[in-house]
Amino acid sequence: MKPGLKHRTLSAAILDQLRQAILDGTHPAGTQLRQDALADSYGVSRIPVREALFQLEAEGLVRMVPQKGAIVSDLSVDEINDVFELRRIMEPRLLARAAPLFEAADFARLDAIHARFTAATGAHDVSQWGILNADFHMALYERTCLPRTRQIVATLLQTSDRYTRLQLSTTEAMGRAETEHAELIALCRAGKVEAACRFLDAHIGTVHADLIRVIEHRVGRAGGEALATGPNLG
Repeated sequence: MKPGLKHRTLSAAILDQLRQAILDGTHPAGTQLRQDALADSYGVSRIPVREALFQLEAEGLVRMVPQKGAIVSDLSVDEINDVFELRRIMEPRLLARAAPLFEAADFARLDAIHARFTAATGAHDVSQWGILNADFHMALYERTCLPRTRQIVATLLQTSDRYTRLQLSTTEAMGRAETEHAELIALCRAGKVEAACRFLDAHIGTVHADLIRVIEHRVGRAGGEALATGPNLG
């Protein structure tokens, strides 16, 4: 392996591990991520760690604070509103382009992802919820010829991961997500593209509203203190 490629691969691997540790609550909101300590724990120099932290900052999972370095970001109502409003603009547009082009293989893939999502929610497998939710949504848009929009949505879904886990923290929300994903597949399979796009918009809007309710409840319960993610948030 060429040195440059090895370095990029190492940085990407550290990025994946740090991102997962933030999403699953190993590093809760407010945690300081010290470059030297992380480099020691991974057995690497500080360079790939620093690159990974800068990428996490770009994803909104950490913020760089003078004299302190990287701090795991708090859950943000403003960010939730921004992310989900953008998703409601972009995702129905992608589905409108993609759904008329669906073939049997596309539906087989959607069915398979939905089955894994259902199994993960049944097993309360928190680590898989956001991943499979993003996989499902991106599979809906695979046929589009709008690569830039698709990439933006992929980034929004990645940002949504920690919020999706929070929103799916109740049995009611998990059951509704399974039902609504199944309905999206059924509408697309029936060729009801406009109805599917309207349903997708409503689906994203429901998740958005659920999140705001959950956050307001948690803030109220904590007396207005800053929120922190944890392994049981869903």
